[in-house]
Amino acid sequence: MENNKNTADQTRQAFLEAFCLLYSKKPVERITVQEVAKKAGYNRSTFYQYFLDIYDLLDELEEMMAEYICKNRGNIDIYGASFVSSLVDLYDTKSIYVNALLGDYGKQHFIDKLMSKAGLNIPELDLPDDNRFKPYLIEYHLSAVISIFQLWLHRGKDLSVDELMQLVADLYKGGLTQAGMGKKGNI
Repeated sequence: MENNKNTADQTRQAFLEAFCLLYSKKPVERITVQEVAKKAGYNRSTFYQYFLDIYDLLDELEEMMAEYICKNRGNIDIYGASFVSSLVDLYDTKSIYVNALLGDYGKQHFIDKLMSKAGLNIPELDLPDDNRFKPYLIEYHLSAVISIFQLWLHRGKDLSVDELMQLVADLYKGGLTQAGMGKKGNI
């Protein structure tokens, strides 16, 4: 029985990875079940044993990654550095998914999913739920960290992880005038 589960997991994984390779190059509307199945090395009927359609696959992928981030981000410190660290860890282990979901075609859709899943559980925003500013602060916090992380990837990880985390912490502590100044005094 365990062998069947492993085979099913491997097949599902192959479909997810094939989809991600395509999604990092074109919008979901232009990806067909046939393309995903062919790239994964299976036929269309096998695809339908795992997913209803392309959007079902995308939804599962986004849910899986949003859950992973929420579960592994630990306690976000007040300056967002541990959130950056969890994104870096995610990239190190699941880069094919991150490249697709935070790429040109997936970014906003995934960020919306992530914000809806993670947004209301940010410990440093210890505000009552009826605080009318809370949704704006959540949006600012999560979108800023994700955008900085995405830019870091786009620039070829030109800062060390420690420098990236320090930059995010500095932005939250002192704003743009203090961020990136470090000990050398240069941005």
